[in-house]
Amino acid sequence: MLSNLKPIYHCAFLLFFATALIAKDSQLKTEQFSGCHPNNGSGQLGVIIERASGSVVIVTREGNNILCRVEGLGDLSHASMVFSPSERYAYVFGRDGGLSQIDILNGRLVNRVIQSGNAIGGAISQDGRWVAVSNYTPGGVKIFDAKTLKQVDSIAAMTKDFPQGSKVVGLTDGPNNQLVFSLYDAGEIWLADLNGLPKQHAKLTKFSHIGSLPYDGLLSPNGRTYIAGLFGEQGMAKVDLWNIQDGVKRILPDYGKGEETLPIYKMPHLEGWTFAGERAFFPAVGEHQVLVANTSTWLLDKKIPMKGQPVFVMARPDARNIWVNFAFPDNQWLQVIDTKTEAVIQTIEVGPGVMHLQFTPRGEQVWVSVRDLNQVKIYDSRTFQLLKVLEVKAPSGIFFTNRAHELGL
Repeated sequence: MLSNLKPIYHCAFLLFFATALIAKDSQLKTEQFSGCHPNNGSGQLGVIIERASGSVVIVTREGNNILCRVEGLGDLSHASMVFSPSERYAYVFGRDGGLSQIDILNGRLVNRVIQSGNAIGGAISQDGRWVAVSNYTPGGVKIFDAKTLKQVDSIAAMTKDFPQGSKVVGLTDGPNNQLVFSLYDAGEIWLADLNGLPKQHAKLTKFSHIGSLPYDGLLSPNGRTYIAGLFGEQGMAKVDLWNIQDGVKRILPDYGKGEETLPIYKMPHLEGWTFAGERAFFPAVGEHQVLVANTSTWLLDKKIPMKGQPVFVMARPDARNIWVNFAFPDNQWLQVIDTKTEAVIQTIEVGPGVMHLQFTPRGEQVWVSVRDLNQVKIYDSRTFQLLKVLEVKAPSGIFFTNRAHELGL
């Protein structure tokens, strides 16, 4: 009798064991992919753009895990984002003109508006009340209430030479509740004072003839200096926000004079803070170089030879190292510059299509999006060792919530 029951007992045991394994696997998937945890501290969270699928994944630095995915965000082929001061909401700026508000604690899309036909980025005001979007089509800047996404102002980037409107790039938040941005076609830098909103329009200060085709902008970590890179000519344009009466100054003029300019496959980005003490590090347009300037004189001190054309030149939070990625055909590499010696100390082959890199708030790790592998790779920024690989669909921008408390990000 007992011998007849053994096969049934064994089957029951195996069925129980298999069910337990399935339940455990299901639980893991639920924890990592099916919904964020409302009780997670927001300071550990981050958001990664999935550029090809109109989605983002919300991640936690506690264990370096994916928590959930939020979909339905439109064209994210050139997307960026900012965070509310509470760190709860992320505002995603899509290339299709979409502005999306995401509750990252609960992993859901709260609100979304299509505010233009073609957008290139955005910013959140110093007080966190207003979200601004810079547009290509039509050109200009639109400003929205951060809580409701109701439009409160529109800045038409029209000039005498460009009455139809100019594309706007390099939009960043500045001190004293200002926005700073560049007009790509018109060659101007504008400041917008938001303190009168919503009863009054933003008050504008305009600087003309700054140089040809400003393509991006950078704000120094202390919020004092705004720098626009120039695509139509070599050099950069600088505004001292403490002394705006001094106007725009040209810096690093003719940095590539006498050198052959190579075909440009991807424009470099200036958004990453590249200041290290009294030194500033910039990607050279059309060159295999990182430029080093002295921030007291704004003269070119050095050119550091690199493996390819730099795209992002990113300082670790302690400014001890600078990490650099490159445009095609060298976009599988990262190189690390020692800021003390101003020499390359490490070259890492990451994989094809390195799009973006982001340091954790205190700099112990760097997260790297590798588009063509559908992966985000996490490295120890001290030892350069690979720590973990996350499966993310065509990842690009990586954003941690500490950015909510920094000017210019």
